[in-house]
Amino acid sequence: MVRTNSKRKDININVMKKILIFVTASLFFFKISHSYNNDIYKKIYLFCEVLEKINKEYVDEVDQSKSMDAAINGLLQSLDPYSAYMTPESFEGMQTETSGEFGGLGIEVGMEAGVVKVISPIDNTPASIAGLKAGDYIVKINNVQVQGKSLMEAVDLMRGPVGSSIEITVRRRGVKKALIFNITREIIQVQSVKSELIDNNIGYIRLTSFNENSSEQIKEKVNKLNKNKDLKGYILDLRNNPGGLLSQAIKISDFFLENGEIVSTKGRKISENRRWFAKKGDLTNGKTLIVLINYGSASASEIVAGALKDHKRAIILGENSYGKGSVQSIIPLKNRGAIRLTIAKYYLPSGKSISEVGVTPDIEVLESSDDFKFNSETDNQLKFALKLLNG
Repeated sequence: MVRTNSKRKDININVMKKILIFVTASLFFFKISHSYNNDIYKKIYLFCEVLEKINKEYVDEVDQSKSMDAAINGLLQSLDPYSAYMTPESFEGMQTETSGEFGGLGIEVGMEAGVVKVISPIDNTPASIAGLKAGDYIVKINNVQVQGKSLMEAVDLMRGPVGSSIEITVRRRGVKKALIFNITREIIQVQSVKSELIDNNIGYIRLTSFNENSSEQIKEKVNKLNKNKDLKGYILDLRNNPGGLLSQAIKISDFFLENGEIVSTKGRKISENRRWFAKKGDLTNGKTLIVLINYGSASASEIVAGALKDHKRAIILGENSYGKGSVQSIIPLKNRGAIRLTIAKYYLPSGKSISEVGVTPDIEVLESSDDFKFNSETDNQLKFALKLLNG
């Protein structure tokens, strides 16, 4: 004889009744204001029926809160790889990270076909030092299978106390065996802008992210480099830059343009349909400019590279960029969580979208070796750019 917990069943049925009452009331309101068709009613009632069956019949006791979170996540992730639900705990963690200093690995991740994908490791962080690369697919975190988990669940697994270790297993294109990385979490301090004078005549600027003060730092670096009378040109290095603030991408693009459109966005709302134009004045006085990109260059990086390419203001050198051409907005919820929702798409001055396509370099130069490291003896892309500028 098999016994069931009747008390648990009664509780689950009562919960489902409350959900159905709430849904019915909500739909009644929406019917008056929006005339939703019957299919919407049927689907929501079907969802409630499935949830009730799971709670009654599933072999193990179900955490209803987690089930609902997973359903919300599934809805958002069915839209695109970048929309996601953040529980109150995840949202709090994200707010801590955006303050500029946090404990973690130092990688930007996204979803692709249900798998967590590395968009870009951040310079000089545990992830980049360990050897994680843009395009790696994370399959395990501390022996926990990642496939089937939401993006935020995977991110939560990667979080942990500073000084603690984590094992990341990845799949990499062109490599047969899975790669395992043991990484120690550290305080991540993002220094978005670095610069130096190379060969006494080339201004090299590396931008690793588009933070609130990135444009001011770029301006300061350019003005300082401009004081060199022998300066031939500039190299703007956007490799492994996962993006950031749209406003900063616009300002930085404007530094190198005299006029013309920089970028436009288009969405369902009229307020999301916008265009931004350059103001007169090129900070470099028209000096030769080479922009370095790779597969880790995404979002705001692609806006800058794409605008400068379309206006023939710069030579784009390196590898095809990532192809993240959409705008996400963080929308807080009443439960103190939030949703990250795609609200618009970016379009280059040519009218092209970079979504899933990216920016194609004018000169393709692939990383030459496994021990490749930015701005070092193994950096063949930078060497090629220097050779071009020095004739």
